[in-house]
Amino acid sequence: MITIQGKGVSTGVAAGPLYFYRRAKGTITRFTVEDRDAEWQRFKDAQAKAIEQLGELAEKARVEAGDEAAMLFETHQMMAEDLDYEETIQGLILDEGQNAEAVVTDVGAQFADMFATMDDDYMKARAADVKDVSGRIVGILLGIVQGGIDSDVPVVLASDDLAPSETVQLDKSKILGFVTSGGSGSSHTAILARTMGIPAIIGVGDQLKEEYEGREVIIDGGTGIVAVDPDEDTRVHLMKKREEQLKRLALLNQLKGQPNETKDGQKIKIFCNIGDPSDVAAVLENDGGGVGLFRSEFLYLNCDDYPTEDYQFEAYKKVLSDLDGKEVVIRTLDIGADKQIAYFDMPKEENPALGNRALRICLNRPEIFRTQLRALFRASAFGKLGIMFPMVTSVWEVKEAKKMCDQVRAELDAEGIAYSDDVEIGIMIETPAAAVISDRLAQIVDFFSIGTNDLTQYTLACDRQNNDLGRFFNAHHPAVLRLIKLVTENAHKHGAWVGICGELGADLELTETFLSIGLDELSVSPRSVLPLRQKVRETNVSEVRERLMDDLMSDANTI
Repeated sequence: MITIQGKGVSTGVAAGPLYFYRRAKGTITRFTVEDRDAEWQRFKDAQAKAIEQLGELAEKARVEAGDEAAMLFETHQMMAEDLDYEETIQGLILDEGQNAEAVVTDVGAQFADMFATMDDDYMKARAADVKDVSGRIVGILLGIVQGGIDSDVPVVLASDDLAPSETVQLDKSKILGFVTSGGSGSSHTAILARTMGIPAIIGVGDQLKEEYEGREVIIDGGTGIVAVDPDEDTRVHLMKKREEQLKRLALLNQLKGQPNETKDGQKIKIFCNIGDPSDVAAVLENDGGGVGLFRSEFLYLNCDDYPTEDYQFEAYKKVLSDLDGKEVVIRTLDIGADKQIAYFDMPKEENPALGNRALRICLNRPEIFRTQLRALFRASAFGKLGIMFPMVTSVWEVKEAKKMCDQVRAELDAEGIAYSDDVEIGIMIETPAAAVISDRLAQIVDFFSIGTNDLTQYTLACDRQNNDLGRFFNAHHPAVLRLIKLVTENAHKHGAWVGICGELGADLELTETFLSIGLDELSVSPRSVLPLRQKVRETNVSEVRERLMDDLMSDANTI
């Protein structure tokens, strides 16, 4: 047995074969083929596989986000078997003897250039489609695994870490747990694992070797232990622990339908964080009261070009409809920093975490913002919607964003398109600047949602993605907690409600503190709802408030 120690960031025990994520890497070489008919058949096989994959993606998109989302992949299917496209490829292979990878790359670029120069905007947009289709066929010819996993059975997935654009493409039904050499507790791999309710371990460094692939592993997301080829005692111990966790989950299920109310009658909303319309099933399964954070940027990460208004509308509509009247807070586009999207063509920044990101991009590129806002307001007719702007530092930014909302509503009125007149407008409090002027911000919004991951990062000047900083990234730091208290007081003073949507919301060590501060809502991963409800129901706030607030404000507090 080989024992590897990492840091557990999503609890639970999982057992299965180890599998290393296949990142798309391929070099196009050019050569003359000897058997031209065989090379043509190789292209035809790759083309057929691409069409099959696109069909599967279309069905998945239809289930998760509606017909508009499925149409994108169906368009790609048609493009993959377009007669002109195919005949051009056929001629270069059969007549000139060029290899398939090089031919598809060249023809894809040729057709993309042709579309890009057309006058019609719709046809111009097809340039990105033909590039994507050609890239998919080339990837199949090169043996690149789409989505990073090529396994017939579920696996424990290993990687250095996964970018947001990679996590959205994973076949989640094939993942038992995650182990990464790098990453952090707030990395997207960790967030995905918590949303899925599966164990995850980060920071194992070079202890995990590719030669271990295919071998049995058991991982414990609570202790950070990875056991490769576990011995019998270890297997028995960890599987018993897994059974105990399942029993505890069964007991927690008895809390479904119970109020989030303390022993002395204080109530708090417990909502869920999601990144995809399909995550709504987990919200309902775990009895979440609503969605406190829908990370809309994952719709952008899952596309090869700017998602259309209709594409976004169908996704937002599905979430609101499926939640059947429960509150849904959708965060507007939050890219930049660790979430980069190639088609945005953003210039490289020395310090992207402090650069052009989130609301700054939306205000600098209003055409993108307007498209999203139109989709959001149209979707508001199908449920109870809150719109939330991220990365706020100034009052003028919020006023500018609200002005865009007014313009969009006026457009929809003029077009006779229905929307709700009861959409709440809120902001993320994730910078010290926003926290310090929260008294002014609370006067122009309906709610605050505190993003504790970034608030901790910016308050402590400590990169949350850098696992080496370890103990320096302390989300329990009194400075962070005092800012949360300040923000809550200012919100309530001006009639706004306030919640937490960062990972700290699920930290049971702080639940009593948050209740004592008076937060109105905690938004957490779906699997955290019932444990958090249990903690709330076990708490008597009147008994702990004075002591906890004294500790929080005391100069003697240990930092």
